[in-house]
Amino acid sequence: MIKPGMYISERYEIIDKVGSGGMADVYKAKCHRLNRYVAIKILKNEYSSDKNFVAKFRAEAQSAAGLSHPNIVNVYDVGDDEGLYYIVMELVEGITLKKFIERKGRLEIKEAIGIAIQIAQGMEAAHANHIIHRDIKPQNIIISRDGKVKVTDFGIAKAATSNTVSQNAVGSVHYLSPEQARGGYSDEKSDIYSLGVTLYEMLCGMVPFAGDNSVSVALSHINNEARPIRELRPDVPLSIEKIVQKCMQKKPERRYLSASELISDLRCSITNPDGDFVKLASAVPDSPTINMTDEQMESIKSAAKSPAVYYDSHPETASTVKRVAKEEEEELDGVDPKFEKFIIIGTIVTAVALGLALIYLVINLSGVLDIFKGKDDKVTPTPQSSPTPTTELSPTPAQVEAGMKNLVNVIGYKLDDAINTLQMISPSFSIISDKEEYSKEVPKGYVLDQYPPEDVAIAADGTIELTISAGPESKPVPNVAYYTLDKAKTELEGSGFVTKPSYEASNEYENGMVIRTEPSADEYLEEGGTVTVFVSTGPDITLTDMPKLLGLTEEEAVAALAKAGLSKNLTTYTSSNRYAEGQVCFQSFSGGERVAVGTKVDIALSTGPEITPSPTPTLEPTDEPEEPTNAPDDDEPEPTPDTGEGEEPDDNNDPEPTSEPTPTTEPEPLYSYQATTVISDWPLGETDTAMLYITISQDGNEVDITKEESRLFSATDFPYYLDIALDESDGFTEGMATVNVWFNGEPYAGSYSVELKAVRIN
Repeated sequence: MIKPGMYISERYEIIDKVGSGGMADVYKAKCHRLNRYVAIKILKNEYSSDKNFVAKFRAEAQSAAGLSHPNIVNVYDVGDDEGLYYIVMELVEGITLKKFIERKGRLEIKEAIGIAIQIAQGMEAAHANHIIHRDIKPQNIIISRDGKVKVTDFGIAKAATSNTVSQNAVGSVHYLSPEQARGGYSDEKSDIYSLGVTLYEMLCGMVPFAGDNSVSVALSHINNEARPIRELRPDVPLSIEKIVQKCMQKKPERRYLSASELISDLRCSITNPDGDFVKLASAVPDSPTINMTDEQMESIKSAAKSPAVYYDSHPETASTVKRVAKEEEEELDGVDPKFEKFIIIGTIVTAVALGLALIYLVINLSGVLDIFKGKDDKVTPTPQSSPTPTTELSPTPAQVEAGMKNLVNVIGYKLDDAINTLQMISPSFSIISDKEEYSKEVPKGYVLDQYPPEDVAIAADGTIELTISAGPESKPVPNVAYYTLDKAKTELEGSGFVTKPSYEASNEYENGMVIRTEPSADEYLEEGGTVTVFVSTGPDITLTDMPKLLGLTEEEAVAALAKAGLSKNLTTYTSSNRYAEGQVCFQSFSGGERVAVGTKVDIALSTGPEITPSPTPTLEPTDEPEEPTNAPDDDEPEPTPDTGEGEEPDDNNDPEPTSEPTPTTEPEPLYSYQATTVISDWPLGETDTAMLYITISQDGNEVDITKEESRLFSATDFPYYLDIALDESDGFTEGMATVNVWFNGEPYAGSYSVELKAVRIN
């Protein structure tokens, strides 16, 4: 049993199972020799002992190994290991076209044409190597995450030769060409028919022929014409409808003769959708005549008469399928050409009549006629109120059989509305609605799929299975804390979520780093849901202007600080010849400086001028005690000491000017502009090393701030915390600046924003 972790051929390590087919299982594996991920297809155990299956399995590898094209899945290796037969292929991350159609219901017109062109290009490459795929269908088409379309599963492909005659009908019966359904000759034009059916399904959201069993579907491919695309979807251009019609011609010679011709018309339909360039010829001019030998004729006749085997999911009907198929082939062999034309014309007339009858029934059920009758509300009429539908639809084949009811499309309906609509057709319907599937397009509780599909006639008491949308699939939200915003968006959007950034301050997380998400990490959220990413703007710092406190009293200074959102810290006292006693003569931050709200400011209060004792004034009165009456001219200067408090005599007025300039000689404040950032990303491998070169820039100024440049850095050094300190001479100011990093001389794609803050250093 294949399990994750086991090795095949000592080279391929099994990672996980990604799919399963009829003969083989497909696993994701890692090739340790070339260090890459691959897809490895392993033949199932029950077929490993069957030589025919082993030969068929190897033929698949041989069919695809020689093909190398962007629209074909590459085959790398083939081998066996102790009874395990395997094929190693290119690993394509994506979904099948079938799943893509199921999710969207039907594709946009240009989208469908683009996918069809890429499929045809892959077919063109295979046909150029004389390889016919023979099983083109949406299940074998993979759409990668980048939109590339690749054809895979050449399991039943064969080299094209002059006698490529199928003894059995192969491939999915819904996409088989008429000649494959008959078990006859198949060539490149058989693949073109299957591509036409695939394009039909992409545009309409349904296959052209459906039935209760594979035999009825195969016979529809042989006898019936598909319902025109524009009846199901009127917005499809006429040229595209003709392309599909030409691809699905019953006779191979009326189809496109090569994939190249099909590609040319598909491209023209994009630029000229209403052009009349698609030619539907009744016969192909200059068709080469092939002279066949008697042996070849006998081989074809015997192959045509052999029973066609169709794959059916109901084992109990297998014997009946083979018998009915054989009888049908015998009948087809003996049909007269004129009678065949009569049958074709009768079939077309019947189909048109049935289509008109269905349109009338749908209009009645949908209440469109009520609009023209003046009704305001859109009430779906009950079968009893309908204008005798049985008499109106009696000529159509679908109503001839008693007890059969034609289904309508209820995809996209709310479950209750869908049940009511179906029960209006037949109250006896058994409706099963216990199956749910995830869907991003269809809301939860609405019908995602139905079986049988619309326009299929079933018994009045038949069973209808409804698949209900469970809404988008829920996934855990990745943990992106400490990521940069760009890296977080890449991680979240890669998981299928939509990101919405929100910014907030944080003292713990550096500027530009993700703080948290909402929903939080590991919580489950529907795919396509929005994840709010909270990004740090750095510490919560609100700046304000420092008021000028010099000359204010202590009470006035405290009030001014409070008004600016600041507070007083330490109060000291010092003498000052400029400011009077009790006035602020010093503040720790200059007036007008930008500081953070809440900053505490130190102040100093003046104790008045500094008085220096001098012996000269005290000696003057004792030197000349008797001279006051003999020196009348000196009366004016002598009273000076008694008239001014704290003032010096006139003799000492000269030193005062030398003490006044003291405040002007204080040094101007010097600042350093500082910041801290975290370089979180390491773009190299886990074992790589690199030299770092780091610069910071602001308003055209750029400075190299590389640290430890002689040291080699490795992944273990990250996240790397970087302290930045710049002088005023570097030309920087307070505000935002940008940090850029080079690894081994190569610039890193991202950059880091930092906020420089002024710190006084004197």
